[in-house]
Amino acid sequence: MFTHASWTARRSDSYTRLAFLGDSVLALAVTAHLYPRLAAEHFGAGRLTKIRAQAVSGHSCRVVAEQLGVVERLRAAAPAGATATAVVETERVLASVIEAVIGACYLTAGYERTAAAVVEAFAAQIDEALEHPVDFKSALQERLARRGKVVTYEVIEERGPPHDRMFIVEARCGPSTLARGTGRSKKHAEQVAAEVALDALEGESGEAATAASLAGGAER
Repeated sequence: MFTHASWTARRSDSYTRLAFLGDSVLALAVTAHLYPRLAAEHFGAGRLTKIRAQAVSGHSCRVVAEQLGVVERLRAAAPAGATATAVVETERVLASVIEAVIGACYLTAGYERTAAAVVEAFAAQIDEALEHPVDFKSALQERLARRGKVVTYEVIEERGPPHDRMFIVEARCGPSTLARGTGRSKKHAEQVAAEVALDALEGESGEAATAASLAGGAER
């Protein structure tokens, strides 16, 4: 469950399959929690999708993973000689591992007990999404607008039958692809792509700040 793909010769021994399962269980648990509690006249499908996307986003999963001690468990699972820091502190890795934990709990304890535990663990993230909703598409456009740029979205692939369709969307800035997102609706996939793009831009900003700091230190 805490084995990164780079730590084993067989990818099937890593957490990736469990994360695939846990991602679906997480989304269903949060959806089932929100649906009966929010008035239909104020919370349509589009608004519910945005709230859920924020509550189970990569950032939210990372926060929960850190609270549950996933970082320490990942470090302990790292093989001797492996450089674990870059892996265990990466948001995408922590999000995948917490999803793998949810998947393992589902297989061991069943849906009802796992869903209850998920809602309890993500309670603060759900409340935050309800009280302070974030529109990742708007946030990305605002960030790019400061550079005089515009983001566009394009569906590059559709999978599955009409009743269970999955959309893969690219967020683009001119000829460059910023990120891809997958969702059960085009709008959801666009929000996911925007979130991933924002994460990438945050990473670039962090690297630039570090480089500037190092350069300044060298000059002194």
